[in-house]
Amino acid sequence: MTHWLYVNGKFVDRDEPCISVFDHGFLYGDGIFEGIRAYNKRIFKFDEHIDRLHNSARAIDLTIPMTKDELKARIIELCRKNEIENGYIRPIITRGKGDLGLDPRRCEKATVVIVAQPFDPLYGDAYQKGLTVVTTCWRRNPPQCVNPNIKSLNYLNNVLARIEANQRDADEALFLDNEGYVSEASADNFFIILDEVVITPPSVTNLRGITRATALEIAKEKGWETAIHVFTLFDVYAAKECFITGTAAEIGPVVEVDGRKIDNGKPGPKTIELMKTYKDLVNSTGTPIYE
Repeated sequence: MTHWLYVNGKFVDRDEPCISVFDHGFLYGDGIFEGIRAYNKRIFKFDEHIDRLHNSARAIDLTIPMTKDELKARIIELCRKNEIENGYIRPIITRGKGDLGLDPRRCEKATVVIVAQPFDPLYGDAYQKGLTVVTTCWRRNPPQCVNPNIKSLNYLNNVLARIEANQRDADEALFLDNEGYVSEASADNFFIILDEVVITPPSVTNLRGITRATALEIAKEKGWETAIHVFTLFDVYAAKECFITGTAAEIGPVVEVDGRKIDNGKPGPKTIELMKTYKDLVNSTGTPIYE
């Protein structure tokens, strides 16, 4: 079966070269992207992801050369061509082809690429046994530099943290911000449950995650107390439960941080309940791919 990509108005084979080496996305990470999931032939939180993509575009003064509805239509068309039932979708918008200079005015038109492919659970059997996390020495980009709420193609800060997690044989890396407060993981938002309250940091120094928002909604529907405020590693180590959230990661229990067990070192009951409810939600709601 041919695996198709969408590139600038055409569907092309994934192995066909189709992006110029002078594209600013390739040269400088000058672009944005979204990660979107499909479950049971439906695209979960489709509008929210497309809205976030456009917000990122506005933040870097990038014009997406199609409307939201046109982009959604092309994504659905690509999912159909690739026969996606459960998969991962990535629309990518770059500044486009320019020259070796930084000036974005040299780029005449944005490049649009869409990837849609089958996708397995990101952490495999770790959802049952729990994830291990280490605090990275790298600090999360502060908003006065490259704002973490811009889902840009420049992910070197995240990659460096991921390298450290690999070197320390951990599943994920945890960022602190420049003030020493917990920010987020290398590719996920981070939660603790402390004194029966589900807590996550403000989105000033971390991505305004769609799965993060969904987890908070689920917790509130269950009648649990939730809070958005800063906390430190002390609160992480003292927490009864910890978990991560992300489009690719979904909801994942964290059982160890920096060599310290979280409570009894097993996935906590509230996290397990959140995971189950989230799984039911993503498999029963969303925008249909097939009529």
